[in-house]
Amino acid sequence: MTTASSPLASAAAAPGDRITWLRVSSCYLPLAQPISDAKVLTGRQKPMTEIAMLFVEVQTAQGHQGLGFSYSKRAGGPGQFAHAREIAPVLIGEDPSDIAKLWDKLCWAGASVGRSGLSTQAIGAFDVALWDLKAKRAGLSLAKLLGSHRDSVRCYNTSGGFLHTPLEELLVNASHSIGRGIGGIKLKVGQPNGALDVRRVEAVRKHLGDAVPIMVDANQQWDRPTAQRMCRTFEQFNLVWIEEPLDAYDHEGHAALALQFDTPIATGEMLTSAAEHGDLIRHKAADYLMPDGPRVGGITPFLKIAAKAEDAGLMLAPHFAMELHVHLAAAYPKEPWVEHFEWLEPLFNERIEIANGRMLVPQRPGLGISLSDQARAWVRESCEVGAKG
Repeated sequence: MTTASSPLASAAAAPGDRITWLRVSSCYLPLAQPISDAKVLTGRQKPMTEIAMLFVEVQTAQGHQGLGFSYSKRAGGPGQFAHAREIAPVLIGEDPSDIAKLWDKLCWAGASVGRSGLSTQAIGAFDVALWDLKAKRAGLSLAKLLGSHRDSVRCYNTSGGFLHTPLEELLVNASHSIGRGIGGIKLKVGQPNGALDVRRVEAVRKHLGDAVPIMVDANQQWDRPTAQRMCRTFEQFNLVWIEEPLDAYDHEGHAALALQFDTPIATGEMLTSAAEHGDLIRHKAADYLMPDGPRVGGITPFLKIAAKAEDAGLMLAPHFAMELHVHLAAAYPKEPWVEHFEWLEPLFNERIEIANGRMLVPQRPGLGISLSDQARAWVRESCEVGAKG
């Protein structure tokens, strides 16, 4: 039993830190050139020219700060910002350590529009900011806070392998990526003419040799018969995986491919909740699971997904946003892959180091990133809730 004057009783009675201020910002990152994958060549989407970033900055009464982000491609940026602005006030006065509780509170604040999709992606920026704050307060990198298994992770480049890239340039890009220390190359496939896909993959395999890891990504553009034929054809190239050969929600189709072929099947990046990933895992629809932290609602649901994936014996390859996923992948027991995209680099003052085919996990507190002046210059809308200090 403790008395009211004991140190333990005083600590228990003392009020904890509280969130006092938030800034929500909508930032548009222009891309150097329009980006095309199979969804463009099949007429389903237009080339991508910019990425809508949603930033959340949070501060507490004791002066602790955190930075989080989510994103949207082609459409959805204004909607994410509007939803985030609407639900942000529910965090004022809350203890920033109660991250799981606050995720639920944000979710229920906008529950009438669902627990996945755009609303969840808006929550992701708050969740990442709270984890960043927690790690900074502890003086640890996010990976160390979560309990890392390694200080570096395997990485592969995607940005040099899009379908708008001519074959000769594709070979130059691949050589450049390997030369700078990136461990593997991913090529976009899924064109209406599958022979062109095979020609590009064959050329890159011959150019790089048999030892370099190569992945391909069809971006959901094949039907089941086409996926069967293409997966069979690609077996000869010793690929690390074939990504999204079918629609993201065709779990039965993906499971059949995973069972039939030696080349692993990778999918999951388009799913927007832990529940959706759970359904994919139950169907045994992937060898490599590819959750996207911002898309599923942040680090809190990502950790739930990772636990389910580990229990199912799956390999992990988080999608996009390497600035976040390098930490989350480092905390996964099985050796993961992290996707290298330099697109977001202008938004931050810091850079991730690459060496010997691996991405080095930043040792700075939190995510180890801060917004650049250029990022703030690209902000189109922002709002503040609460008061600093």
